[in-house]
Amino acid sequence: MQVQNRIAKYCLGQVVRHRNRPFRGVIFDVDPEFANTEEWYESIPEDARPAKDQPFYHLFAETEATYYVAYVSEQNLELDLSGEPLDHPDVGDMFGEFDNGRYPLAALVN
Repeated sequence: MQVQNRIAKYCLGQVVRHRNRPFRGVIFDVDPEFANTEEWYESIPEDARPAKDQPFYHLFAETEATYYVAYVSEQNLELDLSGEPLDHPDVGDMFGEFDNGRYPLAALVN
């Protein structure tokens, strides 16, 4: 059995946006492959269900109307190039000030 290394395209603190849904977020955790419940996975319409063997990202996500935590496959994300910080209330608990399109981890901030 061959083990394949999963290398995430995005990293903690990067601001990303969903390719098909109107939200953006900051990455606060990464799973090298799908690590959520089968119930969650099966709730995604079959024609939009992503492959499990790719990185999945935990995001502090926001739309114009709300804030929440999202779990998104790598194939459904792209870098957010707006240069705008997020307003999500939990971002400050884990990250420092927004700088150049990303957030530094709070533990790394002086």
